[in-house]
Formats: sequence, C-alpha cells, structure tokens
Amino acid sequence: MARAVVRVTYRRVARALHRVTDRLARPARGGLVRLARAAPGRPGSRRPARRGSPHPEKARPFARALGLGAVVLVGAWLGLLAVGTLRTPVGPMDTGMTLRPSLTGGTKIDVPPLGSLDLDTHLAPLRLDVDVEALDPDRARALVEHPERLSGLQDEIGRDVADGAWKLAFRSSVAVLSGATALGLAVYRRPRRALAAGGLALALLATSGTVAYATWNRKSVLEPRFSGLLTSAPSVVGNARSIVTEFDVYQKELARLVTNVTKLYETTSTLPTYQPDPSTIRVLHVSDIHLNPLAWHVIGSLVKQYRIDLIIDSGDTMDHGTAAENRFLDPIGTLGAPYVWVRGNHDSMATQEYLEALPNVHVLDDGRAVTVAGVRVAGIGDPQYTPDRSVRPLGDASEHAAGRALAAALRAEARAGTPVDIAVAHNPLATHEVDGLVPLALAGHMHRRINEVLGRGTRLKIEGSTGGGGLRALEQDPPALVEASLLYLDRETRRLQAWDEITLGGLGLTSVEVSRHIPDEVLPDTSPSPGTPPDSPSPSPFLLGPPPSPSGSPPEPPASPSPSPAPRAPSSP
Repeated sequence: MARAVVRVTYRRVARALHRVTDRLARPARGGLVRLARAAPGRPGSRRPARRGSPHPEKARPFARALGLGAVVLVGAWLGLLAVGTLRTPVGPMDTGMTLRPSLTGGTKIDVPPLGSLDLDTHLAPLRLDVDVEALDPDRARALVEHPERLSGLQDEIGRDVADGAWKLAFRSSVAVLSGATALGLAVYRRPRRALAAGGLALALLATSGTVAYATWNRKSVLEPRFSGLLTSAPSVVGNARSIVTEFDVYQKELARLVTNVTKLYETTSTLPTYQPDPSTIRVLHVSDIHLNPLAWHVIGSLVKQYRIDLIIDSGDTMDHGTAAENRFLDPIGTLGAPYVWVRGNHDSMATQEYLEALPNVHVLDDGRAVTVAGVRVAGIGDPQYTPDRSVRPLGDASEHAAGRALAAALRAEARAGTPVDIAVAHNPLATHEVDGLVPLALAGHMHRRINEVLGRGTRLKIEGSTGGGGLRALEQDPPALVEASLLYLDRETRRLQAWDEITLGGLGLTSVEVSRHIPDEVLPDTSPSPGTPPDSPSPSPFLLGPPPSPSGSPPEPPASPSPSPAPRAPSSP
C-alpha cells in the first residue's frame, strides 16, 4: 500500500513539473514560436535552444529529488512507528520512551490516569514521548526504608535518562535507516537508490539530534505545561524554584509521596482482581456540578485517560438555571464522549432546552430512552425547581410520582422488546420506584456517595458532587470533595462488573484517590470479612499529598443489600 501511494505521488509530481517546464520552454505566442523554428542560412532547421532556457529534461532532476525526499521522510516516519517503545527504568518508575516527528519539538511526559506535562526542552523536529507505565514496588519500598538514598535520587534519575536516551537514539537510527531503505527498495527497485534513501534518513535523524542538543533548554523543567488532573501539580509539590531553595522539605514530601504510592500497590495486591476486557463499556457517572468549571477539566481528563464510552450526568449541573448560565454548558461538546443528562432541581427548563440543542448531548425526560454506546438508558427530570430558598419545594410526594412515571416507561420499553439497562433520575426517591425493573439505577442530589442493592435486586448508585458542591464548597474548610465514578459494563449483558470511585481532594485538588469495587454477584465465592459491608473491598488510595481530614471524609460504605425503606432526601442540598 505504501509503495503504491509513493509511486503514484512521485509520478503525479513528475508529470506536473514536466508540464510546467514544457510551457516555460515555449515562447509565449504566435510569431515568436515561428521565429524560433528556423536558424539563419539553414532553411527548415531549428534554432538551438537559448542557453539557460528551461527544458523538460532539465526539470526531471528536481522531480526525482522531490520524490526521493518524500521516500526519505515517509520511510523514516514509518520506521519510527515500527520501532515501538523503548521500556527503561527511571528511578523507581518503569517508563516507555519513544521518538516522534514533530514541528515543535519538546518533551511530553504522560502519567496515566492523572494527565501529562509538556516541556520545551528543544526545537528539533523530533519530540520525545515518555510514558510513566508503572511504579516498581521493590525500588519504591527501598527508597522509603532508606531515606538517605533520596540524596542520590537526582543523579540516579539523570543516569537512567541518559542511558535510555542513548539506547533510544541507537534504536531510532536503525529504525529510520531500515524504514527508508525498505521503502526506497519498494519504490525504485534499485539497491543504490534505496541505500541513498536510507543514508539520507540517517543523516536527517543525526542532524535533528544535533539541533536538539544545540537547543537543549535545561530550564524548561521550571516552566512545564500541565494537562489533565496534573494541573494541580504545582500546588501539590510546590513551585520548582521553591523546591530548589527548600530541598529538605521537598525530600520529605517526595518520601511521603512514594510511601503512599507504595501502599497503593500493597493494598491492591490483596483485593479481588478485575481486569476490564478491551470490549468492556466504560461509563462515567457524574452529578451535581453546580456551575464549577473545574468539573469540565476533570471530566475531560478522565475521558481521555480511561477511554470513556459514555458520560451520564444525573443533574444539578447549574446553580440557578438562568439563561445567563447557559454558556457554562458549551464545553460539553469538547469532552470526547456522548453525554446523557437528566434535569436536577437546580436546572431549569431553559437549561434543558439549551442542552437539547447541543451536539452529542442526549437529554432524558418523561421516561425517554436512548441507546448510546451500546447501553439502553432511560431517565426523567426532577419535577421540582428549587434554585434557592425563595422557592417552596413540592415535597417528596412529587419525587415518588416522577419515579412511578419512570417505572411505567420502563415497563413499556420491556413490553416493546427494548429493555432498559440503566435508569437515571436526580433525586434517589424517584429511583426507588424502579426497583426490580432495571439492573442499575443512578442518582445524585445527596452530595455524597451511597451504594445499595434495593429489595427487588436493583443496584442504586448515588454519586457525590463532581463539582465539589460548586461555589458553596468555599464555605467549607476543607472544601468539599470532587467525586465521580467509572462503571465497567459487560458488552454482552450490559451488567455492572466493577466500578472505580474517583475522589479529588476539594477545589485545591491536593489529593487523588481511586478505589475499585466489585459486586458480590461477579465474585460469588468472595465473602466479606466481619464488619465489612458487601461490595466494598478496602479502598486502594493513590494520594498526591496529605489525605483528606476527617471533615472531608471519603464516601460512606455501601449499605446492606437487605431490603430497607427509602431514605428521605433533602429537597435542596
């Protein structure tokens, strides 16, 4: 395929140049053409072409050079793609290094699932990609047990990076040489030209490396650009300049960071293992954003890092539901996944109408059902609109009535042969009415996580506030937690296989915790230990900085699956 594309491109470019130079070789019009045909003293003979005049034959070397350049660039690029990633240890981390063509150069460091940071390290047309793949527990534990080794950690990391760079340079040289030579042989079928293409590719890589070395900026680490959840990194580890002046404090913080991450590996090794299949449907459940723009950044980062298939928002995206707030919703179109939404008691009908006009947004109300990313979802908007205390709430009876309307819609879908997989409402009181009609129900409103199995087998998951309670969170000390959940659904049955609870430490994002939970029905042989609620294995914290204080405690454990009366939810949290 590559051979055919290059050959066709080469022929088209050569023919275009041939036509252009042929036209330039002829005089413009009429008499000039006739005067050029005969030389004086020799009737019928043609006058020799004027020295320096364009000629098609002379244009062909330019076309050949252009074609050779295309072969060199494409072959080198394919070689770099085929070389894959060089896996090498850097300190306590296992990383993958890759060279990629780039117009801007620089270095990009990915730390999934937290995000990435970009460094303007050089200006060459090559970018260095570094992926932090895993933390080696043994090397990390050694640092924790022997804090004196931290003093030499910087030199160790420098040696590891230099060693990996030399190995990557050698591997990339072989890759571009082989790629360009192979493509040249496929296009020209002449070993000499193929070797020339390989040599030019190698020279191009060497030149790019020389330019990168000459333009290397050591100070680039002082001005990184963070994306994803790592946007909080400066507030977590401090400014780079302050680290230089207060290195002793930084050492202690680094030791605590490594300790926390090591505990993560020790904890997860004792939990029931669940590895999502590549075909698993990943659903991100968010709720109660309350006009906090931080939520869009968090959601976008989670969509990218976890490859989310579907986002479900169980309402209260706004704070007052006014038309002036509608522009806050525009980032939904840039999140990278379909967005399913139900109205909350802080969302007005004007909010709902604005969302209905946005692309890739599915607004559910009055029991409407849609199939998105292979999942059948039905929902109903909150019947109450209580943006502030001046509005008198209708009471719990209206929520139960909305739930019964949703239940009727679910029964109609089942009779039509399109059973619903997930039911969504803002207030948990409404979702209690659909018990036994769907395997999974989602709600919000409470600003804290609750997970329970209702009396007829429906699992109810109430999400906390993905906006940290909105601007009202500033009234709390510390600020409220930012919470979201990642649901793993089997593609065949659309049943819940596991879920990750993602918790960020308030508006400052000073901590991140990810805990995995597996339903009992997925692990029938797993019996909870005494005092441990069902479906709640010990959380595996991934903390960047100090853990939340007791006032900002993590989500409550799931309730017992035994039948229990519906909790009484406040009208306007």
